[in-house]
Amino acid sequence: MTDAATRPLVAVLDYGSGNVHSAVKALAAAGADARLTADRGLIHDAAGLVVPGVGAFRAVMEALRASRGDEAIERRLAGGRPVLGICVGMQVLFEHGVERGEETEGLGEWPGAVTELDAPVLPHMGWNTVRAGEGSVLFDGIADERFYFVHSYGAQHWSLEVMRPFREPVLTWCDYGTPFLAAVENGPLSATQFHPEKSGAAGIRLLGNWISALPSAG
Repeated sequence: MTDAATRPLVAVLDYGSGNVHSAVKALAAAGADARLTADRGLIHDAAGLVVPGVGAFRAVMEALRASRGDEAIERRLAGGRPVLGICVGMQVLFEHGVERGEETEGLGEWPGAVTELDAPVLPHMGWNTVRAGEGSVLFDGIADERFYFVHSYGAQHWSLEVMRPFREPVLTWCDYGTPFLAAVENGPLSATQFHPEKSGAAGIRLLGNWISALPSAG
């Protein structure tokens, strides 16, 4: 954990999503100066931005657009500045979300759609293991741990093609009825389908790994 004077500033995007205070507390426990904020300057200048999300894909996208949070995310990524999406905050990074037959346009940072999991019981709720991708920063030292999920939808396919000299994204998968993406690490943009802030010591360690990799950290 870093000294209070050197903790990297991490903005938690305040756009009306619920369950954000637990994320702020977990980030602080992991070593960040974490602040829940809608301030555009702070969001852009922070070492890292976390985009939480709970509930429905459509509702999260509507709230992001109403608060211009989508523009804030795009502006950071255009400048190569780190962003971490959590749960529905990961899902909205894809092109589309399909819930109960309704398709909603996402942020389009990654191609593909978020669709209902093909599992006998939904939601997928509780602890599960993951298959961390080779070279993962997020799962360094915790690849064998369990993480807390609560969702019925997920990204079940990955189709982004990356050309050299850019690095291939690191993909981490989980199985629940069908394989789905549990996490993606793609340059400055990372995301987890599970909730690190609800995943105990392993979740704090994961957030700490992300914080340690921020440009102003360390």
